[in-house]
Amino acid sequence: MNPSSSQTETEQIIEINRADRWSVYRRLQELAIPCRCKTEQPLRVQINDATAAIQLWSVVRQRSLSRRDLAYWLEKCWQITG
Repeated sequence: MNPSSSQTETEQIIEINRADRWSVYRRLQELAIPCRCKTEQPLRVQINDATAAIQLWSVVRQRSLSRRDLAYWLEKCWQITG
């Protein structure tokens, strides 16, 4: 079996505010997740595997939640592992 044939590639359009869009774009590039972003256009992200999907979710979540909500979520994660 060809490994690439078992992977499904999908492009996701991410609607986030203009200020966050560029920081999310830069972070996804740092993570080597293919993406593109043009002025006044939504962010487009190529999702090639589950890891990329989780990383996208995490990056967008960090921008969309308040610091308080992120701290609460982290506390819950620590309680689960402890």
